[in-house]
Amino acid sequence: TVGQTPLVRLQRFPGETRNPILGKLEGNNPAGSVKDRPAMSMINEAESRGVIAPGDTLIEATSGNTGIALAMAAAVRGYPLKLIMPSNQSERRKGAMRACGAELIDVSPELGMEGARDLALRMQSSGEGLVLNQFANPDNPGGHFATTGPEIWEQTGGSVTHFVASMGTTGTIMGVSRFLKSQKLDIQIIGLQPTDGSPTPGIRRWPPEYLPDIYQHERVDRVLNISQRESEQMMKRLAREEGIFAGVSSGGAIAAALKLSAEVEEATIVAIICERGDRYLSTGVFV
Repeated sequence: TVGQTPLVRLQRFPGETRNPILGKLEGNNPAGSVKDRPAMSMINEAESRGVIAPGDTLIEATSGNTGIALAMAAAVRGYPLKLIMPSNQSERRKGAMRACGAELIDVSPELGMEGARDLALRMQSSGEGLVLNQFANPDNPGGHFATTGPEIWEQTGGSVTHFVASMGTTGTIMGVSRFLKSQKLDIQIIGLQPTDGSPTPGIRRWPPEYLPDIYQHERVDRVLNISQRESEQMMKRLAREEGIFAGVSSGGAIAAALKLSAEVEEATIVAIICERGDRYLSTGVFV
């Protein structure tokens, strides 16, 4: 049930244009986000290589969606799971992780995801479990190479010219880029990162020493900066004007797709709508 998510054409946002803007509704995955794909991929591939077996403890640093997806996948496959995250993540997200049996470990907001990643590796070194390490694990982008990319190619009949995705772990954009460019080299891959000082959920501007190992600069043709304010405003408009209830990073992806559409002609632009918006209700961002 992971994957095969709908690709829908935006009706009102594009205005008078011959550039269809298409949103890939990843919130339709069973645990509610695009992260279901790498979660299942990392666990299944580790099992197939004999690295883990049901009953082993898994550890991961997460800011939200990967944690929920891994909690679902670990429950399905029979793994105890320890998730490490900044304490300022929404209670709604934490509740979803606990519901599937995950143990949550907080780090301070000042330490952030960098501190959570460091703690995960220390716990692994002390024998508390295996870190799946979405930031360095090739099975993260591998899940998108095997599923997300082929779905977009098939759903657009090979007409996609531009692909837009927010960059966090960068697994989505890496895997989709590798597949789409294997089909048509001149497809443009557009990545999003937050402007300086914008703590936008799901989008990261990593310090050089924490840049995910899976990230390859040559697979991204262009990087756009999106502010938190712009992402939140577009997120609200996306729900009210298009009926697509999604999260903040998805608002940023659509804002970038609209900017891109104003620059090009005869283009088919696909943007990742990475999650459902209900995860943000407790934050007050929709008020």
